[in-house]
Amino acid sequence: MEFSLKGNEFIELNKLIKLLNIVESGGAANQMIIERLVLRNQKIETRKRCKLRVGDIITIEDQNIKVSIID
Repeated sequence: MEFSLKGNEFIELNKLIKLLNIVESGGAANQMIIERLVLRNQKIETRKRCKLRVGDIITIEDQNIKVSIID
């Protein structure tokens, strides 16, 4: 799966999880992060609002999400 950003923008981790409908609510996204179920670039990420930028790869269960840029 891929998520595209415009220019030098970023998206916060919990917002990305919610926006892609991986969970039903922002609270569920935060809980998933707290429970250490989310990887950022192959490392456990515990910061709910960490800024994701182009090139980051988020892994949730067996699903990879690549953050890219809109051409």
